[in-house]
Amino acid sequence: MSRKKLTSKLGRSTTDQIFVRGHDLAADLIGKVSLGDMAFLELKARLPSKQESVMFNALVVTLVEHGLTPSTIAARLTYFGAPEALQAAVAAGLLGIGDRFGGSIEQAARTLQEAPTSGDLRGIAKDIVESHRGSKEVVPGIGHPVHKPADPRAVRLFALASENGFAGRHVELMGLIAEEATSAYGRDLPVNATGAIAAIATEMDFPWRITRGLAVMARAIGLVAHLQEEMDDPMASEIWSRTEGEASSDMPADRD
Repeated sequence: MSRKKLTSKLGRSTTDQIFVRGHDLAADLIGKVSLGDMAFLELKARLPSKQESVMFNALVVTLVEHGLTPSTIAARLTYFGAPEALQAAVAAGLLGIGDRFGGSIEQAARTLQEAPTSGDLRGIAKDIVESHRGSKEVVPGIGHPVHKPADPRAVRLFALASENGFAGRHVELMGLIAEEATSAYGRDLPVNATGAIAAIATEMDFPWRITRGLAVMARAIGLVAHLQEEMDDPMASEIWSRTEGEASSDMPADRD
C-alpha cells in the first residue's frame, strides 16, 4: 500500500525564494503586510480586505496586555529560574491560557457556532443560559471581576464590528446571552473581551477550534514585553520571597 504524500500549503522554500500561502515573502509581504494581516493570511490562505484587516487586528490587539495576570507571573517566575531560556518563560505563560483566561474565547465561540441558525434570538439566548445554569456551568464570554457594568474592550470591539460590517447574528446573540444571564443571576454580567472576540471571530468565519489560538498569538507578544521589563526591573524574586514568607508565617515553630 502506497503511503499518502506529506504536503503543506503554508510555506515552501527554494534556493532564492520563500513562499507563504503562495506569496513571495521577500517581494510581496515583508515591509508591506502587518503582523495581524500576516496571521490572517496564514489562517485564511488569503490576505484580508480592508474591513477584515481592521477587525482582525483589533481582535488580537485586545488580548496582548492585561497587566500582572497569572500567565505573566508564571512567565516572570520561570525566567527567574531559567534566565537562559526566554522562550521557556514565554511558553510557561502561554500554558496558562485555559478556560478561565483567554481560552473562554473557544468556549464562547463554540456556544455561538452550535446555536440554532434560525429562530428567535432572545429565546435561543435564554435557552443557552438556562442550559448552563442547569448543568452548573459558567456561561462563557460574559462577566468580569473588574470591568463593570461593561468591559470597555467589548464595547470598542462591537463598535468596530458595526462600522466594518461584522455586527451580525452572532454578535447580537452574544449580547442577548449577557442580558439573559444578567437577569437570571441577578448581577451585572456584561459581554467581556473573550465573548466579544468569540462573536466577531464567528462572524468572520473562524472555526471555534482555532479561536483560542488568537489569544495565544496575542499574549505571546505581551509576555515577551513582561520579560523585557523583568530584565530591567525585576520583581520575580520579590514575588517568590513574599509568597514563601507569607505562606509559611502561620506554620508552627519547630520544637526541640
